[in-house]
Amino acid sequence: MDALGIHLNRRGARAVVVSGDGTVRSNAEVPEAGDAVRAAHEAVRQAAADRSFEVAALASHGYDAPDVEAAAAALRSDRRFGQLQVVSAGAAAVVAEEWVGAAKGARHAICLWIGHDVLAGILLDGKPWSGAHGLAGAAAWLALNPVERQDYRKFGSLAAEVSDKGIARRLAWRIQAGDSSAVLERAGDLDAITATHVFDGARHGDGVSISVVRDTAKYIGMAISNLAAAIDPEVVVLGGPVALAGDLLLEPVRQECARRLPPAIAEQFRCEISPLGVNGVAIGAARLAGRPPR
Repeated sequence: MDALGIHLNRRGARAVVVSGDGTVRSNAEVPEAGDAVRAAHEAVRQAAADRSFEVAALASHGYDAPDVEAAAAALRSDRRFGQLQVVSAGAAAVVAEEWVGAAKGARHAICLWIGHDVLAGILLDGKPWSGAHGLAGAAAWLALNPVERQDYRKFGSLAAEVSDKGIARRLAWRIQAGDSSAVLERAGDLDAITATHVFDGARHGDGVSISVVRDTAKYIGMAISNLAAAIDPEVVVLGGPVALAGDLLLEPVRQECARRLPPAIAEQFRCEISPLGVNGVAIGAARLAGRPPR
């Protein structure tokens, strides 16, 4: 039986139709542009056309609750859905990895999802862990630097450094400080620089981009080490849009983990890149659709 999974985030909505074996039959992404309800509806329309589904799930990051509730209410009013529930984006991310991703068969796993948003999903004894208040996995707020910065207080320390905007911002600061980077010419303007520009610059030998990517890997490695030390998982999966730069990040992240974890953990846990790309959370939402809340 096919299921519908929807991922609502700060950038917009992504919808996927997933078969019973985890195959993505169709998918679509729509920018939010200030209207989460419209984005969710349009993503579903593009991905699912006029199909009906017995089960569907909307995965959210836990912010802007009114937008999430409004989008869920609007979708529930659509007669094509027999049942639609709201699930945690972190839980969806790690469930997808355990189902068809880099954590297949694991009982204890973590997915660190990095893109426009930063979050973590935790799987304990085969079940997604949500915490005492449903807020477990707020990895954006992992404190990895003792300095006080306004963007740390606004976005969280880790997110300020490794989110899409955080990576782009660090390269822009280097250029403003006097470093020369070919990325500025490619982007056209400091404000137009994206994380993709930075990763592409590193692949083409741009020195400033290479330095920014090296620091990004260090922050991610520190975050994964902290999560692994606390949870003792079998595997930590790096997912989200940043996983598309796995060729640049995976080995440096693994090296950082090896330096920072106790040998007993470092020798046994795995750090992997998600093969699910930007669809991971939506796939996990489809997997969770129809399941009773934990």
